[in-house]
Amino acid sequence: MIKIEGIKWLGDIVDKLAFKHHIETDEVEQVFQGKPKIRFVQKGKRKGENVYLALERTDAGRYLAVLFIYKKTREALILSARDMARKERRQYDRK
Repeated sequence: MIKIEGIKWLGDIVDKLAFKHHIETDEVEQVFQGKPKIRFVQKGKRKGENVYLALERTDAGRYLAVLFIYKKTREALILSARDMARKERRQYDRK
């Protein structure tokens, strides 16, 4: 089971989320404050630090998909975030 105890941000990612996907950092943080549906995506480059996708709804009702690396420190290093695709939304609704 994955337990997220913090969120790590890189400046370039914050800028990309705002400019390209129109997503603010507080929306991503709301995803992890809820009970997101998390699934494994791929093995990470560092042992024990794999890539996952979190699906959750924000307080405002926006359905987001957040791609992150689960660090050994139990932090989520955010790689990207976007609105859920139709298939992901169906998967989330079966939660």
